[in-house]
Amino acid sequence: MAKVIVAGLGPAGPELITGAVRDAIERASRRFVRTRRHPAAVAVEPAESFDDLYDQASSFEEVYRAIVDRLVAEARADVGDVLYAVPGSPLVAEHTVELLRAVPGLELEVLAGLSFADLAWDRVGVDPLAAGVRLVDGRRFAVEAAGERGPLLVAQCDAVHVLSDIKLAALDVVDRSAAGGGDEKVIVLQRLGLPDERVFEVAWADLDHAVAPDHLTSLYVAEMGAPIAREVAQFADLAGELRRRCPWDREQTHQSLRGHLLEETYEVLEALDAVDPDTLSGYEELEEELGDLLYQIVFHSVLAAEAGQFTLADVARGIHDKLKSRHPHVFGPSDSDLVEVDDADEVLVNWEAIKREQKGRSSVMDGIPPGLPALLFADKVIHKARSVGVVPEVDTATVAGRLYEAVLAAQASGLDAESELRVFANAVGEQIRAREISSL
Repeated sequence: MAKVIVAGLGPAGPELITGAVRDAIERASRRFVRTRRHPAAVAVEPAESFDDLYDQASSFEEVYRAIVDRLVAEARADVGDVLYAVPGSPLVAEHTVELLRAVPGLELEVLAGLSFADLAWDRVGVDPLAAGVRLVDGRRFAVEAAGERGPLLVAQCDAVHVLSDIKLAALDVVDRSAAGGGDEKVIVLQRLGLPDERVFEVAWADLDHAVAPDHLTSLYVAEMGAPIAREVAQFADLAGELRRRCPWDREQTHQSLRGHLLEETYEVLEALDAVDPDTLSGYEELEEELGDLLYQIVFHSVLAAEAGQFTLADVARGIHDKLKSRHPHVFGPSDSDLVEVDDADEVLVNWEAIKREQKGRSSVMDGIPPGLPALLFADKVIHKARSVGVVPEVDTATVAGRLYEAVLAAQASGLDAESELRVFANAVGEQIRAREISSL
């Protein structure tokens, strides 16, 4: 088997190619470049490129594995060493090199080149070792930057959607920092070492609007206000991976998941009933069931993202903003601007008033899901009535009226009628089961 020589073309034009790489290019009988889009690729001509794979494959992982398969096949043909030229340095952010190293029996020679990171350190004026800079992939920013505060050098920011994903992953962190008086910006590094090089700052919120990305675009993040959530980011990434690779997940739609969402919701309710705050039992089961329910939420967000509608970050940001807006007694421009409330009932009144204004609803009854179980539906109606100071007239001579009164009584005792009746009925069921067993 012939040898595969991986050569780094440097971060810019041919003038930054090392002498060792130039010598290897001249000696090689079989030449390949990962992409001709790199400005130094002209130094390898004539050569075959893998640009066509980027248009045909469904993912970058598929592209990289196809490249490796072709290079290994060329090496096994044993008609001379195979040169594989890559942008920048083959030792920095070059996944194909990792895959080539894993091929059994393949002789691999790696010729280092100048990396884009080497120029980046100069442009931002930092010593990466002293500053503790971490290099992350822009296409996996939410996962690879999870738990980090910075500084970060973000590579492969080559598309608007990549910048959007980076912004969404970081924006809540930036917002929280800005609330404390910060003014966070990100440094954009483009085409370093070329005549049209650009290095400039942009606000996080404008990242995917003010920047026209290309394959020579990277970002430098000096500091984040708070670390990005690692576990949630990894979970969201896993859900996306399952959607792409699992046959069952690929077939699902919002409608096909309805039954699963309902089932997981009821299993959470069952786990809640089993929790005993005194003995602290039942929490392990509740944790597991909440995870199953969370997967349904994340799955629907993945489907919505595919449709170009919203992402999990949008869902989290939406409920974050809604909760803040509906708690004017907790959040405000200053403590002196907070709305005063005396008790939980006043909180409920304010909540409904704000909700009606935001939703443009004519009645507090609008928006109650009609498919709720009857007791829970009645509980919602009573809460809504109380929020606007209405006392409905109820004929307690009827069975329905007496059931309605029972819900009122449960509320007055601080109980949830639906849950209380469920627990009571379960206890009766256990009595029946015990008597059946004893009679055997």
